[in-house]
Amino acid sequence: MSELTHFNDQGRAKMVDVSAKPETVRTAIARSSIELSKEMYQLIHENKMKKGDVLGVAQVAGIMAAKKTWDLIPMCHPIPINGINIEFNWERKNEHHFILKITSSVKTKGNTGVEMEALTAASITALTVYDMCKAVDKGMVIGPTFLVEKTGGVSSADYHRS
Repeated sequence: MSELTHFNDQGRAKMVDVSAKPETVRTAIARSSIELSKEMYQLIHENKMKKGDVLGVAQVAGIMAAKKTWDLIPMCHPIPINGINIEFNWERKNEHHFILKITSSVKTKGNTGVEMEALTAASITALTVYDMCKAVDKGMVIGPTFLVEKTGGVSSADYHRS
C-alpha cells in the first residue's frame, strides 16, 4: 500500500495538491443496497408510498449528493462532474425480504478521481430510500456499500472489484 498523502509535515490533515496531475477522463462505479420487507417492496414497486415516488426521489438525492461530495467529505476536491447515473435492481432474498441494489456511476474529465462521488451517491440514495420508508418499516438494513470500479488517472492503476 502506498504512503498516505493527506498529512502535512506536522502530521496534520491537508488537502492534497492535484494541480500537477494531468486531466484525464475518470470514472467510478459504486454500489450499495437496502434490505427491506416484502410489504415495503410492494409499496415501492406499486408506487403507493404516501411520500411519493421513492426511487425517483432517491435517484435525484443521489445525483445531488455526488455533486456536493466536496461539501461533505473534508479533503475531497470540488470536481466538475460530467455525468452521473443511478440504477436500481431488485433481488428477492427470501419469502419475506427483498434487496434493492443501487449502482451509481460518475464521470469527469479532471485531475482527480470520482470514487468518493460515486460512493456518496450510492450511500445517499440508500439513505433516502430509508427516510422515505421509515414510517412503515424501521427494520430496513443498508449496506454493504463499496467501490466496484475506478478508471482513469496516471498515479494509480484502474481498479475492478473481483
